[in-house]
Amino acid sequence: MREASTELLVEVDAASNVTDLLLEQQAANPAHALYRRKGPNGWVDVPAQKFLQDVSALAKGLIAGGLEPGDTVAVMSATSYEWTLVDFAIWFAGGVTVPIYETSSASQVEWILHDAGVRRVFAQDRDKAGLVTAVLAGSPLLRDRLVNVVRMDFEGDAPNLASLAAAGMGVTDAELERHRGKAVLDDVASLVYTSGTTGKPKGCEITHGNFALVAKNIVAFLPELLLQERARTLMFLPLAHVLARAVQVVCLAAGATLGHSPGAAGLLEDLGSFRPTFLLVVPRIFEKVRASAAHKAAAGGKARLFSAASATAIEYSKAEDRRSRGEGSGPGLLCRVRHGIFDRLLYPRLRQAMGGQVGYTVSGASPLSPEDAHFFRGAGIPVLEGYGLTETTAPCTANTPTRTRVGSVGIPIPGTTIRVAEDGEILVKGIGVFRGYHANQAANAEAFVDGFFRTGDLGELDRQGFLTITGRKKDLLVTAGGKNVAPGPLEEKIRAHRLVGHAVVVGDGKPFISALVTLDPEGLENWRSERGLPSLSIREAAGDRQVVAAVQDAVDQANLLVSKAESIRRFAVLDTEFTVESGHLTPSLKVKRHAVLRDFEAELGKLYA
Repeated sequence: MREASTELLVEVDAASNVTDLLLEQQAANPAHALYRRKGPNGWVDVPAQKFLQDVSALAKGLIAGGLEPGDTVAVMSATSYEWTLVDFAIWFAGGVTVPIYETSSASQVEWILHDAGVRRVFAQDRDKAGLVTAVLAGSPLLRDRLVNVVRMDFEGDAPNLASLAAAGMGVTDAELERHRGKAVLDDVASLVYTSGTTGKPKGCEITHGNFALVAKNIVAFLPELLLQERARTLMFLPLAHVLARAVQVVCLAAGATLGHSPGAAGLLEDLGSFRPTFLLVVPRIFEKVRASAAHKAAAGGKARLFSAASATAIEYSKAEDRRSRGEGSGPGLLCRVRHGIFDRLLYPRLRQAMGGQVGYTVSGASPLSPEDAHFFRGAGIPVLEGYGLTETTAPCTANTPTRTRVGSVGIPIPGTTIRVAEDGEILVKGIGVFRGYHANQAANAEAFVDGFFRTGDLGELDRQGFLTITGRKKDLLVTAGGKNVAPGPLEEKIRAHRLVGHAVVVGDGKPFISALVTLDPEGLENWRSERGLPSLSIREAAGDRQVVAAVQDAVDQANLLVSKAESIRRFAVLDTEFTVESGHLTPSLKVKRHAVLRDFEAELGKLYA
């Protein structure tokens, strides 16, 4: 058993709550732009004073409507400024925020509203409001419950944010303060439901202390990102995800300006106009940006140049990594010369894709390929990979600008202890660990051991306290021959191929290891056009001999990582995609393994026939 800890850097008053972070920013500089809101004529600053006024107006509306401290209020919306506004209004009124992904199905909405005891819902627009209303009308669990649904806009008919603010005009500042100050650090601030990669989502009780302590200590832990002059970031991950929520509170504690982008459609344009100085990114975005850059280079007749630049970036970063470990002197002269040339010719274009001002990126939510991390760092976009779960209020470990090990997920954040049990399971104790699962004592009994939260992930700690994730305990495959196989590294290597969307390695109780592979539509189109092949749909490509041969190459490369007994013997290219809408991905783009195994049982049967 190994253990690593980082001392707490910042204490927080036990009688305070998350809303005090906003009051601190208002008191320090009322004119400082805490947020930037995108309008028809570009980005508009929202000063601390204005944000506090708008939050207070909505909070008074909630109080006028009967909200009592501790009441749960759901928010179903894509990432937006209004999401943040409503979140803080709920907290100021003394409520508990219950996020619901905007992509959630009717049955998921029903379960969360029921389990959390929700009586008020903020819905993004008329469509989402209609979905919630239909769920309420058709559910035997909710049919007799009076639930108010408010649209998250200021235009049109009531009930919406404008009518809610108007309803609260009679509530006094003293009454608002009574509600706002009711909660303390130990009280629940949010019920965040797990994404549900396995079974029915469980509500995680995230406290004010979890959010506030993590925020204050991350600011002190990563000052290079958060305390630089004019620090700003663009949030495009779903705010229903605890990682995005935690980062939102971190930005508030730091006074870093936050903008919002609702999704992938307009992201590149928003990055270019907002020009963030740091960015929270999931691994799939890194993969897409790199693949897109490679395709553009190939289309312009510069494939060999890009390949050389890519190899140089990776070589340069690896040399820097060895130096940080005390195992080398850094990049050699020839590598530095090549790197300097590419840093003038090619790398700036890559940096421009992320707005041109990004000094650091933070990767989380799922494992990042070390090759991608080296590529971006070598190209001048340092990647700080971290690790956490919903139950740890997102980050419990992270790399820092001065302490980075590519391939690891960093060291414990301040106020956190990481322990690796004898069976390899990662255990966590610290400021971010949640209070427990809502109304689920059986799950709570299984979740903790000796005061540590059992993550279910497998990992290793090195002598410097860096944690490396090696797999998922429940995902560990045991073949019929008794061989233990961790699917993660194999899946990651296959997914690195530009044609591949996702890979699911299987073989538990089977005579050998197999894989289900989906194709990436954009990668397929780029791959096809570069070879002068006719257009192929996903369904057509799944049976195309050249496509299958290319996927075989990816599988062969993955097999080089493992012994013959652990290698993939057979695979199937599926004629469909894994998406959030299909039910095979979580909103943070992680594969729901159980759903894949259930829905593609026939394909699996053919692999072992």
